[in-house]
Amino acid sequence: MKMTKYLMLVACAGFLAGCAATVPMELTKARQAYQYANAGPAAQLVPAELYKAEQALDRAEASFLKDPDSFQTKDLAYVAERKAMMADALASIASQKRDAAQANRDYQSSQSEIIAKTKEDLSRTQTEKRQAATAAEAATLAVRQQARLDTQQRSADRAALDAAAKFEAEQQARREAEQRTAVAQAQLAKVAMLKEEARGLVITLSGSVVFASDQATILPAAQSRLNQVAEALMSTDKNRMLIVEGHTDAQGSAAYNMDLSQRRAESVRAYLISRGYPAQFIASRGIGEVRPIADNASPEGRSNNRRVEIIVQPGTNQ
Repeated sequence: MKMTKYLMLVACAGFLAGCAATVPMELTKARQAYQYANAGPAAQLVPAELYKAEQALDRAEASFLKDPDSFQTKDLAYVAERKAMMADALASIASQKRDAAQANRDYQSSQSEIIAKTKEDLSRTQTEKRQAATAAEAATLAVRQQARLDTQQRSADRAALDAAAKFEAEQQARREAEQRTAVAQAQLAKVAMLKEEARGLVITLSGSVVFASDQATILPAAQSRLNQVAEALMSTDKNRMLIVEGHTDAQGSAAYNMDLSQRRAESVRAYLISRGYPAQFIASRGIGEVRPIADNASPEGRSNNRRVEIIVQPGTNQ
């Protein structure tokens, strides 16, 4: 009944959220992971871990309803998925332990039958030699069986410890990465405008700040700002793919503006490489005047359109 109610709430939330935004892949995976864990032995064997996964999923669903496209929604969904997977893994380990215990009980029962039969045979043979041989055989079988059971138990214990250690290591690494990302974004926000889009994190630098009018050479005053951008990007993940885009206003010919925007994008790319960012993970692209963000009819609008955008694409290159 509890699971039915939960699925109804998730379905309603998914319907309402779907009217405004697409459900993130992380949240979909978290829901699937929780449903899979809940359908297995976790509810019976590790209910506390399953409850933790349910709470984590509740937090992700609430964040999705509040702000579907936020990093927090994706991060909370990732945590919920990992907790559901952890509950399922611990349930599997507990099930293995239970099966091993049942095998031990079955063995003890079979041993009792063997001993009873041995005593019956001994009473019929009335020979000390047969008694000694049968007792030795039973003892050897018992030792071997017990050794197998001990091996199974040790394997199950090691698997549980390894799973717990791996999970904790992943959590610690994720916390550290999240902290580095938060610090880096705070540093970037001081020197540039940041915006989350489907294509990734967009870092916008005013062209008038970075370049002189009609030039593609980076101004000395802009180098300190680009230094901070490079340091922030390298402090999180130097294997993220960057796209450097140059944009212009509508003054001048389209061909000239395309060439100028390409040269400016190349200048920023070359500068970031000089500061240590891997060249194979940076591309440059001239956009020209075709993608304005303001009205070219006013000086202010043209100033906003003259810009350089650095797009930090999602995911990590391998």
